[in-house]
Amino acid sequence: MDKAAYVRGSNLPVSTKHCREIARFIKGKEVSRAITLLEQVVAQKTAVPFRRFNRDVGHRPGHVGPGRYPEKASRMVISLLKSLVANAQQKGLDVKSLCIASAIANIASRPARYGRHRRRVTKRSHFEITAVEKETKIEPRAEKPQAQQQQKKPAHKMEKKQ
Repeated sequence: MDKAAYVRGSNLPVSTKHCREIARFIKGKEVSRAITLLEQVVAQKTAVPFRRFNRDVGHRPGHVGPGRYPEKASRMVISLLKSLVANAQQKGLDVKSLCIASAIANIASRPARYGRHRRRVTKRSHFEITAVEKETKIEPRAEKPQAQQQQKKPAHKMEKKQ
C-alpha cells in the first residue's frame, strides 16, 4: 500500500463502545474534517451519533438522533489522527487528500483494579486507522458501443393467442 498511512493505538484507557461509535462517525471522511469534527465533540458542539449502543441515550439537536459527546475517547482519536498525518508526511503523501479508509475499534486486555476481592474491570481499547490518498483526477466517462446501448427489453406481457 504505497498511497496509504496507518496508525494503531494499543491499550487506550477508553471505552470500546465509544471508540466503535467514533470509528463509524469518522470513517470515509477526510482526515482534516475528522479532526475538526472530533474537536467539536470535545467542545460539545457536535454529537457523535450512537447507532448500536443507544439504549436510554437521548436525542441530540439537529438530525443526529441518539448521540453522546465522548470527550476522552475523542481526544485519544484526535491524537491518533495527528500521528497519522505525521506518518503520511513521512511517507511523502499528500496530506490534504487523505481520506479515512478504515477505522477499527477492538477490545483490549481488561485488568482488574481496586482491591483483591470484588474488583472492577478497566475499560481499554485498541484503535486502528488507515487513511488512503484520494484520487483527485476525475476521468471522463467512456461512451458505450452502440451494441450495448440497444438491449432487448424483456417481454412482460404474454402474447395473445389467435
